[in-house]
Amino acid sequence: MRASAFTKYSFRIRTRDGLTVNNLMIHGRDEGEAQRKLRQIYRDCEITECICHHGAPHTPPANFEDVLSLITR
Repeated sequence: MRASAFTKYSFRIRTRDGLTVNNLMIHGRDEGEAQRKLRQIYRDCEITECICHHGAPHTPPANFEDVLSLITR
């Protein structure tokens, strides 16, 4: 399957020890698949937030002026 068929999901979780972990980024075809992958890593965690990140792929600056404008922002 092509990488573009996957979507990024950002999770905030509470581990079974009570620690909060922010901004866990996981790719998945859908939210359910991303949650399954997350739960394989963090067993018995509580998902407190999930944000879907749709977006265009990042394209690098084309020339020196574009790079300079990024630096001076």
